[in-house]
Amino acid sequence: MGTAKETKEIAEILNFLNKIGITTVEKELPKDTFLPGLALSSKGIEIDFGQLLYPGDILHEAGHLAVTPSFQRNLIGTNEMPEEWPTQGDEIAAMLWSFAASEHLNLPIDLVFHPNGYKNQSEWLIENYSSGNYIGLPLLEWMGLTTSETNEIKKDIAFPKMIKWLRD
Repeated sequence: MGTAKETKEIAEILNFLNKIGITTVEKELPKDTFLPGLALSSKGIEIDFGQLLYPGDILHEAGHLAVTPSFQRNLIGTNEMPEEWPTQGDEIAAMLWSFAASEHLNLPIDLVFHPNGYKNQSEWLIENYSSGNYIGLPLLEWMGLTTSETNEIKKDIAFPKMIKWLRD
């Protein structure tokens, strides 16, 4: 997929990430990254467009950066980052964050939640998110990124809209 960088969806994703303060770096990566063509580091999201199989995975990885406390982001990829990162809660929050980002960009939900990811649970996630069952929403609210429709004061910015895209 050497021309992956040229797709409209990837261009939209990279532009969005740049606007919200998530850096992407194009570089050659080893073949054994967790997601093909992607790695996280203290510099941001490293992308090897020659290996990238699923453009939506960029948003998922961005979700990990976004839900990580700001004081820890520069530790990603170093020995100083806690070994348990990302936690299961981080994973749930990153998935829901990537759903919100795909909605914000008007991308098809299956671009992010493709059949070859999410431990064969992508269809289940699509069904839940599409029906308004936002698994992990209390986490994103606790992180100060969004609010639920039950919040009378902030109904107009209820999830999947975001108050902000990066955790403090």
